[in-house]
Amino acid sequence: MDQFLITGSSRIAGEVTISGAKNAALPLLAAMILAETPTTLHNVPSLQDVRTLIKLIGGLGIAIQKQDDTVTCDTKNIDNFYAPYDLVKTMRASILVLGPLLARFGEAEVSLPGGCAIGSRPVDQHLKAFEAMGAEITVENGYVKAKAPKGGKLIGCHFSFDMITVGGTENVIMAATLAKGTTILGNCALEPEVVDLANMLVAMGAKISGIGTATMTIEGVERLHGCEYSVVPDRIETGSYLAGALMTRGDVLTKRTTALLLSPVLEKFEAMGAIITTGDDWIRAQMKGRPLPVDIRTQPHPGFPTDMQAQVMAISCLADGTSTFIENIFENRYMHVPELNRLGASIQVDGHTAVVKGVECFTAAPVMATDLRASMSLVMAAAAAEGESLIDRIYHIDRGYEDVENKLRALGVNIQRINSND
Repeated sequence: MDQFLITGSSRIAGEVTISGAKNAALPLLAAMILAETPTTLHNVPSLQDVRTLIKLIGGLGIAIQKQDDTVTCDTKNIDNFYAPYDLVKTMRASILVLGPLLARFGEAEVSLPGGCAIGSRPVDQHLKAFEAMGAEITVENGYVKAKAPKGGKLIGCHFSFDMITVGGTENVIMAATLAKGTTILGNCALEPEVVDLANMLVAMGAKISGIGTATMTIEGVERLHGCEYSVVPDRIETGSYLAGALMTRGDVLTKRTTALLLSPVLEKFEAMGAIITTGDDWIRAQMKGRPLPVDIRTQPHPGFPTDMQAQVMAISCLADGTSTFIENIFENRYMHVPELNRLGASIQVDGHTAVVKGVECFTAAPVMATDLRASMSLVMAAAAAEGESLIDRIYHIDRGYEDVENKLRALGVNIQRINSND
């Protein structure tokens, strides 16, 4: 496994261009399956999850290819509706092909993500909605087998999600676009990536109202056509690089992004003492002194995003005072805490609550990345630390941050990738 060797005491400053959002690109790629004519998608990031989904879609017999940041897809040839475990196991978003396959072709067989039990992930919400639309769902040997009702078309329905689920909302919206009749979905996720998907579906000929609200109405159409569309900027990548400025008294300008996607995070950055300035397609964070403490409570959008919790916690480790974090979205979202403590932080966890007592500085140590966002918090902490830190299991960061070491170097971080084959 590759590692990062980071020599700390950096001041993170400079300009960085933000890539397309991974969490938007994946459902948009899945949505291409719905179109009867070719589709072109721009601003697609070069990430492992994107490559995996393109391989999965190609495995259906669909012509799909990526060149630079553009993906083209033509679905006129498709020879199976099967998404195998060896691809799906690496990425939960693979389940997003289920809705488009079921809606357009009337059948699908998709491995459960990561081989997980349905109850432990909100995949059950996807399946409940499909059943409400008349689909016959069976789960055998870790695979979801889905068939549309007689006639091959899903049927519009009224369905309200038991919990807010981004993937569930996306999957069901896609399925409903080609259903017979009207589908009204309640308790929908409001994330910008869901809005991006709905906007692309409309560009493909779908009839959707209530986009960006908790209740969406989808009037089924006979067919969808291809379109040309561009992936929304990655708000979490944007926030992660801006966080580096707050941790190192730096000055970071993020380009090809928008503040509208990041309001709750930027408000917290200002509360921590940063000077935030914005334009139509850029955000700048400048920091002079130690951060001020803050209280963070993660919530579904438009609340504070769980995907920024680890990065802001790393900032608060250096704050002049005590911060409190309450994680409401995911269990086990504090796995970065012992690693930050290894770097000299002072964090106590009790259930969903973490109390962070600010320290003067981080000190270098070997640490291990535990998940995608936690890995970025460790990279930024190591950049601020005194001495050399070795970060293990960085394959997590490669899943969500495009060209990460070159972008960090351009911001003044002394970072080196150590290849496991060296």
